Amino acid sequence: MAIAQQLTSRQPLRKIPASMLAAVYRGVNDVRLETVPVPQIGVGEILIQVHTCGICGTDLKKIATGSHTAPRIFGHETSGAVAAVGDRVTKFSPGDRVMVFHHIPCGECYYCRHKTFAQCETYKKVGCTAGFEPSGGGFAEYVRVLDWIVNRGTVRIPDETSFEQAAFVEPVNTCMKGIERLALEPGETVLTIGQGPIGIMLSSLAKRAGANVITSDLYEPRLTISKAFGLENTINAGRIDPVQEVRRQTDGRGADVAILAVGGNSLIKTAMDAVRPGGRVLLFAQTQHGDAVFDPAAVCVDEKTIIGSYSASVDLQAESVQFVMRQEMALDKLISHRFPLTEAVQALDLAAHPQPDSMKIVIQPGSERQQ
Repeated sequence: MAIAQQLTSRQPLRKIPASMLAAVYRGVNDVRLETVPVPQIGVGEILIQVHTCGICGTDLKKIATGSHTAPRIFGHETSGAVAAVGDRVTKFSPGDRVMVFHHIPCGECYYCRHKTFAQCETYKKVGCTAGFEPSGGGFAEYVRVLDWIVNRGTVRIPDETSFEQAAFVEPVNTCMKGIERLALEPGETVLTIGQGPIGIMLSSLAKRAGANVITSDLYEPRLTISKAFGLENTINAGRIDPVQEVRRQTDGRGADVAILAVGGNSLIKTAMDAVRPGGRVLLFAQTQHGDAVFDPAAVCVDEKTIIGSYSASVDLQAESVQFVMRQEMALDKLISHRFPLTEAVQALDLAAHPQPDSMKIVIQPGSERQQ
């Protein structure tokens, strides 16, 4: 295979091919495995050979709804090894093991000054691409990391930490942000609705903050995995009404907090009903605009508070990196399925149609090369 010209990069660790495989989004529910050019890097940029990229629910929603123009290459929970570095890059060298945040805010605008980083226009610019409009690019063999992400959003992986574990830094950050917004007090009762990977991370972080955590899910296998992370108080929502059970455990009041960790709007009312008067509800997975119905008197008369949290916080970057790299939680144990890039379409289909025994699903373009 021909070697891609690296006009502004220092000598790469290994020869960079001219083309690579990628899972390319072509339209609504249309992702195809294609051969595309390896992206060229510029001054201040790096090229990463992808090892592991987790599939995020936001990727699936973009694919299913056609909310973004095509073509694109999604995937933003990315870890891998630096394959080449551009001129003026001094922080990294070929061979370094890294993970990357795909969004970093400017730090100076109105929204950044008010700590609402996800609303910053710079934050909304994606700084990683495998070609086409920058969209993360982790569902490909190589990813180009743009300069502002190299400077502020690329993190070295310690030798003792696996690529799989490191790929959880960005989703852990988003969960930490949600927990921070709740301002939990020790001893509060928290109900987490949904025990997929995000629900388990949110529950574990709530417990870490001192809360008494109750988890619920329709699938017993997920509750079994939840228990393996120390979340013993579980409700099988297919057999027991979570609202009634939470009230039973709280002298009839309801939980202090409910976290909705599943997409869609159908369970917003359940979450609202499960919390006591004056309680809080965190909407974590409701990322699509549309009509939702809840009882407005629950907010006004019962003084319940609805809180939203979206994406990551740069203020929590160091804490999330430390949490993951020090392996405070064995996050790689949340991975139920690992797919090579050649089976990316099947991986995305399974993630979009989760089974009782499916948890975190990852695509590993370089698992054989970079162990």
